[in-house]
Amino acid sequence: MSETTVSSAAPGTTQDAGISAALGNRSIVLVGMMGAGKSTIGRRLSVRLGLPFLDADVEIEAAAGMSIPDIFESRGEADFRDGEVRVIARLLDNGPAVIATGGGAMMRQETRDRIRDKAVSIWLKADPDIIMRRVKRRSDRPLLQTADPEATVERLIREREPIYRHADLTVWSRDVPHEKIVDECLEALYGKLCSGHIEPSATP
Repeated sequence: MSETTVSSAAPGTTQDAGISAALGNRSIVLVGMMGAGKSTIGRRLSVRLGLPFLDADVEIEAAAGMSIPDIFESRGEADFRDGEVRVIARLLDNGPAVIATGGGAMMRQETRDRIRDKAVSIWLKADPDIIMRRVKRRSDRPLLQTADPEATVERLIREREPIYRHADLTVWSRDVPHEKIVDECLEALYGKLCSGHIEPSATP
């Protein structure tokens, strides 16, 4: 396994400790569009829960020995998606962690099935304007190397959101301090795992 961000700290609050205990061997998987903040929120969530943080895209690059843009260019998207399925399966088999997935990972039924069986999933939902503002800062998004990136983002949202809705929990990713989003993820997890509620009243 490649180098990953790992926290050895114990969960910081009674709520956090309750979540960790209730998870057992299951992981927490963050899903959603590129730019939704899965890696940023995932790292902070892992620290709060005392779990390793794993970024599926980083793991895919390590397994392939090349960057994701290079995989797309040399092998094509289909090959990338096949590798993504294998890597996420391996991460889920390795015990509890916080895992950030790529935006298209949930489009594969086998990945959705594995996540359902071995994890609790959180959809970080973001409005299109927020996604565009965030992804414009980076040039390593192969799917956005098009004549009209904004139209591409809108198309991907239309295609993917019906799938993301199958996640166990939904938390809005928006322009507020990261720790607020983390707190809402933890509230949602505690509600689902420890007190019988479904999710918090987070609103955009």
